[in-house]
Amino acid sequence: MAPNASDDRREYYRIQDHIGLEVRPLEPDPPEDTTRPFDPDHLAALHSELRRVDQDVRNQLASLAEKDRLLANLLKSLNTKVDTLARIMAFEQNPLQPQQWRDVTLSEGGIAFPLADAAFSPGDAIAVRMTLPPELYRPVAVAEVVSIREDPEGAPWAHADFRQIDDADRQQIARHVMRWQVRQRKRERVDIADDSAHTG
Repeated sequence: MAPNASDDRREYYRIQDHIGLEVRPLEPDPPEDTTRPFDPDHLAALHSELRRVDQDVRNQLASLAEKDRLLANLLKSLNTKVDTLARIMAFEQNPLQPQQWRDVTLSEGGIAFPLADAAFSPGDAIAVRMTLPPELYRPVAVAEVVSIREDPEGAPWAHADFRQIDDADRQQIARHVMRWQVRQRKRERVDIADDSAHTG
């Protein structure tokens, strides 16, 4: 269970989730390319090109929507389909190890995760790549460890704020948080209905 974060003053909604998490320590001046700590150098240029093309597509879809909303929606769906297939292929080729799935507290502004050892200290720069089920989004960010706290069982957790993150990656986290909230509300309604059925 995550430590009590009631004294956090971040404005983002936080969820407690179980996600794939990869963390790499960084030098004090982290690279601008947040994917570099996780991918070989020869892929860095491809990732940059992909982000550029993706931004171009988004801009063109916005312009197209003003002229033909139906066609724009169709192309947006096809673009989403391609993105989903790419995420599935990448995940199948590079499966995470069981120990890389962790309980975390996540928001658009940062992440808290349990420490296997005292590997990080406040002020440390880290690269973070998340795998968010069931969509398999894989947002990447450079974060700063702002504190180390203990959970109610005495286990240490690192609390980190995102310092560098692409808008598209932040939007993936936002969508994941929103869908988590929707699923949570549905579960709560089911639980209430079950309780009513048993007491009725």
